[in-house]
Amino acid sequence: MDTHSYASPATPRDLPVWQHAAASLRAGVPVALLCVLASEGSSPGRQGFKMSVTADTTAGSIGGGVMEHKFVELARTRLPEPEPRPLLRPQIHRKDSPTDRSGMICSGEQWVLFLPLTPANLPAVEECAEALGNNTSGLLRLSAATGLEVLPVPTSETRFTFQAGEQWQYQERLGFASRATIIGAGHVSLALCRVLAALDFELTVLDDRLDLPTLLANPFPHHKRTVAYDAIATEIPEGPDEYVLIMTVGYRSDLVVLRQLLGHQLRYLGVLGSQAKIGELLGTLRSEGASEEQLAQISAPIGLPIHSRTPEEIAISIAAELIQVRNSCER
Repeated sequence: MDTHSYASPATPRDLPVWQHAAASLRAGVPVALLCVLASEGSSPGRQGFKMSVTADTTAGSIGGGVMEHKFVELARTRLPEPEPRPLLRPQIHRKDSPTDRSGMICSGEQWVLFLPLTPANLPAVEECAEALGNNTSGLLRLSAATGLEVLPVPTSETRFTFQAGEQWQYQERLGFASRATIIGAGHVSLALCRVLAALDFELTVLDDRLDLPTLLANPFPHHKRTVAYDAIATEIPEGPDEYVLIMTVGYRSDLVVLRQLLGHQLRYLGVLGSQAKIGELLGTLRSEGASEEQLAQISAPIGLPIHSRTPEEIAISIAAELIQVRNSCER
């Protein structure tokens, strides 16, 4: 039996929130959006975390704990009002703060929005759900002036922007937080896809082998393609949210791929392999004229050093490293 036959590519984390909000609006049930518009330091919910809340149901999370509980109760108190108004409230997680204490002591700060949704918001809410469900682009804007709207996403748009003040405004590029391209579709690739599917990565797997069982049996990627490694550069998009992991069948094909990607602008470029193999790869590239600056862009061997051995253990070590990289410089 194919143990992966019921799996499917992951959807972005916020999709259930928008689906719940849309279903509530269609049913005439009062519903509110809670959203973390900004966060810094140690906070229970990061920028972009969302919940939809009705009188008796919720979807999503703004971080949990006492802060989330307070905002859910606030939403349920205000939703029955004839015309509930949006509320943007700072939350300071320090017990010695003279104002805006959240009740938590983790030392961070964040801005949390309570936004009641109305039937007029249904088209925009459905557009968010459709964009996330179909993996298409869009720009979510929440603001004091216009409430909730969805716009075409500019190519230069960063993932989040927030402007505080009386005319506050928040923008978010809809979709996955990051994109991972795995070059090589063997057993580690399959195990890694299973893990990354739960971590808000849009997944692409590329291999040069036709009818490879571990590629055919992999249900987790959003995109799977058989490609020629000597033309791989055209398959790899560039950008600050792009992660590329090289784990082809051997040293020679790894080298073919690496030669083409040294000049790519990526958030992460890593190679799977032993220390001996990595030393050989870097030595060859160095002898071919690659600069030390170019070689320093390569993370190798990939994965945190946790003495992993099985494909599943290796996948966990790689995923942990990607989390470390992604969270080291939140934008």
